Amino acid sequence: MSFTLIDQGSENFELNASVWQWKAAVELIRSYDILSEGTLRQMEYNATGVKVSVDDAREIANKITDITLPKMGVGKRIFADLSITDAPDDMTLHRDSDEQWKNYSVTHEWLEEFVEFCQNSKGFQVF
Repeated sequence: MSFTLIDQGSENFELNASVWQWKAAVELIRSYDILSEGTLRQMEYNATGVKVSVDDAREIANKITDITLPKMGVGKRIFADLSITDAPDDMTLHRDSDEQWKNYSVTHEWLEEFVEFCQNSKGFQVF
């Protein structure tokens, strides 16, 4: 399963995310307390078409830039529980319920792409 973020101003401007990346990204966005819980719940499922306004997209980009990226550093990733690691993803599928959070992470590099997308979009929809 994957997610496609589509700019509300241009159908040709989009960003793709795997379910493994997007779940961690949504939890990061949730921690900033920008979007309503209802919007965040819809963002957890692909193809909902839930919209994020241009102002909210810019605020998300600013929070990632100001708060998260400085903590991470290049080459690191952040898990859905918001812990940070420098260990590369070894692609292990963690099935134990106590370790499933390890399946979901997003890299510093992907977050930089997401920031650029949010800053340059006119808001976006999640598909």
